[in-house]
Amino acid sequence: MHAKIISVQAIDNHTLVVEFENQQKRKYDVIPLLEREMFAPLKNSGLFKNVRVDKGGYAVYWNDEIDISEYELWIHGVPIS
Repeated sequence: MHAKIISVQAIDNHTLVVEFENQQKRKYDVIPLLEREMFAPLKNSGLFKNVRVDKGGYAVYWNDEIDISEYELWIHGVPIS
């Protein structure tokens, strides 16, 4: 079962490092999403680096229009040992 997000960090090349409440960390590549209109603004690295965790820990977000759910980040993120 996936867990809530406790922290997120934007690193180079449009990759997120997401830490979950079960102490697992996963890397998530945002590049495939950039082709979608909703995520296109994230091509701007200044905006991309401004990622935050939502209050409940159920998503990371950049603004009212752009977010990624904890489920997506958990399922498609690559575990970091």
